[in-house]
Amino acid sequence: MRKIFYASIMLAAAVISSCKKESATTTTAGGTGGTGGTTITPSKTGTTLDLMKDSVFLYAQEAYYWYDGLPDYATFNPRAVTGSTDIAALSAEVDKISQYKINPVTGKPYEYYAAAPGSAKYSFIDDGSVSTALNGIKGDFGFAPLYNDVNDLRIRYVYPGSPADLAGIKRGFVITSINGRTNLAYDAGSGGAGTNVNYVINAYSNSSTITLGLKKPDGTTLTADLNVATYTLNPVLTYKTIDAGNNHKVGYIVFNSFSSPANANAKLNEAFSSFASNGVTDLVVDLRYNGGGYVSTAEYLSNLIAPAAKSGTPMYYTYFNDKLASGKASLLRNQVRKDAVNGTYNYAQFDYSVNGNVVNFTKTNIPVTLNTLTRVFFIVTGSTASASELTINNIRAISTLDVKLIGTTSYGKPVGFFDIDINKYQMYVPEFETKNANQQGGYYAGMTPASADYPGYRDFDDVTKDFGDPTEGLLARALTYAKTGAFTSTTPVIQSTARKSFSVDESNAAGIALDGNKFNGMIYNKPFKLKK
Repeated sequence: MRKIFYASIMLAAAVISSCKKESATTTTAGGTGGTGGTTITPSKTGTTLDLMKDSVFLYAQEAYYWYDGLPDYATFNPRAVTGSTDIAALSAEVDKISQYKINPVTGKPYEYYAAAPGSAKYSFIDDGSVSTALNGIKGDFGFAPLYNDVNDLRIRYVYPGSPADLAGIKRGFVITSINGRTNLAYDAGSGGAGTNVNYVINAYSNSSTITLGLKKPDGTTLTADLNVATYTLNPVLTYKTIDAGNNHKVGYIVFNSFSSPANANAKLNEAFSSFASNGVTDLVVDLRYNGGGYVSTAEYLSNLIAPAAKSGTPMYYTYFNDKLASGKASLLRNQVRKDAVNGTYNYAQFDYSVNGNVVNFTKTNIPVTLNTLTRVFFIVTGSTASASELTINNIRAISTLDVKLIGTTSYGKPVGFFDIDINKYQMYVPEFETKNANQQGGYYAGMTPASADYPGYRDFDDVTKDFGDPTEGLLARALTYAKTGAFTSTTPVIQSTARKSFSVDESNAAGIALDGNKFNGMIYNKPFKLKK
């Protein structure tokens, strides 16, 4: 499922090499697990696709975080993997790579993806679109759907300035038909998305036009004919300060994408400056649909939230595989980059040690500090992934902040990427894992609110209300806690959960299923530290 999404991330760099990286196929591959044994030399001849397939496997043997679970080249036989197109074949290959290394905790692959068993949960091949989206340029309809119930499909969000926004579509509108089809009932299960769910996914994420039949909260109807268009992404969908009562002012922000610092930082500064001037005591960071993005933006948001006293102390640690850490990744010399800090360099020159990749909190160049902040709520769902989870993990280690999670279990992605060029495509496979200042990490099964590790409240996503509405279910929980110190009260303003046809877990699974081709990632987009 995590395959062709939105395109490549270029590590804040200009890509210098192109087809020459196919010379990777002339390099001797290791034996079993890439660590020794009988050496196999892949053929230097073959089609361009054959050579790309070889490159995918050989680079994975060096850079993949779980490379030690892979078989030798002959056993894996990358050229035998097929697909209807080049990118489909390469995607099938990373799917196959992702299934070898078993997580001893679950007995399933680390990349096991419940919505589509056999597909990679994290790894994918990209055709060059992700960087465009994460650098602030979107090319789509500007909305996403969500099942509020089995027979209740709604608009989950709308990006400002998008075709959906210009058509007057708002979060919470009921979708009564798509391209004339009215049977849109949720039909996904343990075997993956069903006919209806696949129809919805293809209509909104894989098409250039769509016709929506919609019902507004006041009962009136709207028909919207939308065409895919390009617009500038604003990752901050809304922000406001809410007086919760009992001397608690709550800053609320919906942050929907960890786009590039150039796109995101000014918008974050605007919101947090407003919070600071209003003297907020509590902060609600709504990441319920944020699938991640750039690591540098996650660091920036973490620094905005953190108190000044944390400056200079560890925010998180980065761990690469032992082959990278010991400098044995010779193939990565073919991956040449250029940036303003290092000039021209290649991936084999990086310092992959833990000590060389400690990120500290810093207030340098952070224009705002929330001096009155004592508590942080994170709103999460199964669509909350990667850089979002990194931010949460960073902040939960700050002992002076009371951190609570509200919603459903997050996606579960404590690993991230740097891009590897395969001819005209880019390969993204997990190359590193992060842990916070307390060495907490490993949340492969996601972060579950109200569990032992993640205090908070577990509840349905309430897509019937707009963002920032104090009566919206998940925000209402936060406001109640801010005022009373408890998530429930004698006069709750929260939607009844008894009417739901499916459980909280099933509701969460429905949201994940509808993500379809959505990007979930944590991209290392900073200049790497080179070996001394």
